[in-house]
Amino acid sequence: MTTDVDFWFDPVCPWAWMTSRWMLEVEKVRDVKVTFHVMSLSVLNDGRDLPAGYRAFLDNAWMPARAALLVEQRHGSDVLRDFYTELGTRFHPGEQEVGPEPVAAALAAVGADADILDIAQTDAIDDDLRRSHHEGMDPVGDEVGTPVIRVNGMSLFGPVISPAPKGEEAGELFDGFVKVTAYPGFFELKRTRTVDPIFD
Repeated sequence: MTTDVDFWFDPVCPWAWMTSRWMLEVEKVRDVKVTFHVMSLSVLNDGRDLPAGYRAFLDNAWMPARAALLVEQRHGSDVLRDFYTELGTRFHPGEQEVGPEPVAAALAAVGADADILDIAQTDAIDDDLRRSHHEGMDPVGDEVGTPVIRVNGMSLFGPVISPAPKGEEAGELFDGFVKVTAYPGFFELKRTRTVDPIFD
């Protein structure tokens, strides 16, 4: 029986990117179907007192999240998955700055409507973005960020991984993740990160 997994991401987060690549690898070695959804670090941190540098980062993050949501609304979740791969490849391993150019290129690469970029630079769909965000984030609370994974009706933040495992190693990590989500009293496992995202 196929296991359905829901995955919430913000396109600008490198850690969500790493976890998403792992989940795509899991699909190759387990009977799993991943559906991607948009959350927003900008929504999560709206109104919070933050350092100026991180505030500027979040100000720039609105547009890619809006664009991703518009892709999902207009073209469906399968195209959103491809758009995320195109955009994330540009942002993360490609190290392109967050801005209109990589978003436009990713839209073109998946055949999405070009006017999505124009709308994404306004607040026209922010109510929809907040709804998508809260659908993913409310079950895990506002003390965590992205990624959020829901499997078998249970949601958890993470896992935060680097590098993303491949092959059967990816499947075994997923098996463990499913086991901890199955216990309703499980809340947290953590250790200090000692590496940055390793893109491969």
